[in-house]
Amino acid sequence: MTNDALSYSVTPFVHIRRDLHEIPEIGFQENKTQAYLLDYMNSLSGKHIEVKTWKTGILVRVQGLEPKKTIGYRTDIDGLPVSEESGLSFPSKHEGMMHACGHDFHMSIALGVLTYFSQNQPQDNLLFVFQPAEEGPGGAKPMLESEEFLAWKPDQMIALHIAPELPVGTIATKTGLLFANTSELFIDLKGKGGHAAYPHQANDMVVAASHFVTQLQAIVARNVSPLDSAVVTIGKITGGTKQNIIAENARLEGTIRTLSIEAMERIKSRIENIARGIEESFECNTWIDYGANYCQVYNSEELTESFIHFAKNSPHVTFQSCEKAMTGEDFGYFLEEIPGFMFWLGVESEHGLHSSKLNPNEEAIGCAIRLLIDYLKSE
Repeated sequence: MTNDALSYSVTPFVHIRRDLHEIPEIGFQENKTQAYLLDYMNSLSGKHIEVKTWKTGILVRVQGLEPKKTIGYRTDIDGLPVSEESGLSFPSKHEGMMHACGHDFHMSIALGVLTYFSQNQPQDNLLFVFQPAEEGPGGAKPMLESEEFLAWKPDQMIALHIAPELPVGTIATKTGLLFANTSELFIDLKGKGGHAAYPHQANDMVVAASHFVTQLQAIVARNVSPLDSAVVTIGKITGGTKQNIIAENARLEGTIRTLSIEAMERIKSRIENIARGIEESFECNTWIDYGANYCQVYNSEELTESFIHFAKNSPHVTFQSCEKAMTGEDFGYFLEEIPGFMFWLGVESEHGLHSSKLNPNEEAIGCAIRLLIDYLKSE
């Protein structure tokens, strides 16, 4: 335990979290968020800090006193197209948008840690990565490949994600696979519309889409090994224009989650085979778009074990092990190139991630800031 971390005031970052909660923006449109973050960063003292922007993201380099390595800390900054129903006194001011995945928490925690090291120069270099578009279309991969990031490429990368189901002050992670491979799924069908009274003269895409959905549900049960894990979910169906018109068009929107790359490839192959069958059966055309694809989050064994040991001995948090999850996170792209890890931060909310009623406990902000200050100093 370090006395300065324990006594470090985290109250300002609770207020910052509330400010950020009011201005959620979708991926690569986080202009107000970026402006807010830059304005705050400009208020920090310390000649050992350098700031660069990349699209709507930000990179902040903290020069170490006697650096032997550079440690990267990533936070995501975008919101979700969710209409807020949290009942908070500081709700989103952007209609139809909400920080329903806790990225307002993530940003305020990162600013808390950054502020500390702006006042207390670290031994090693630190790189704070404020990444846009985690919720889509995916900001990690292009940011990782950018000239701005490569110029300051760290030797290690770490990140956290809030966990509504865990008590405040609880940290959870594991070595190896933590989050799944994920892919968006969009399927468009086009047939022949017509009058509801003459179905034999049309090719009904509502019926075709319904058959498609039913067949998709057999993929995991019959095409993925029982010893593997996978999910194919259709979350949205649209089709037709009026109750007495046979639908000429339909659209399916969903997601694919797998714990292995092989299962992802197998599922996509089966979806394409089913699409060809639907085209023959219903005399229609289909188009498949996999949208954003996120690779698995795979935690480095050595670094994760070291962090787990540290967390178990920290006065700021309680550690518990966890299982791998079918959650998707584009932080996995950083971990493909740079060793590191991600961990869960308990925030004890009755409602879960992506819920319009998500209400994380703000006491978790201080727990995370103090833990990360001590951890980064120990490294």
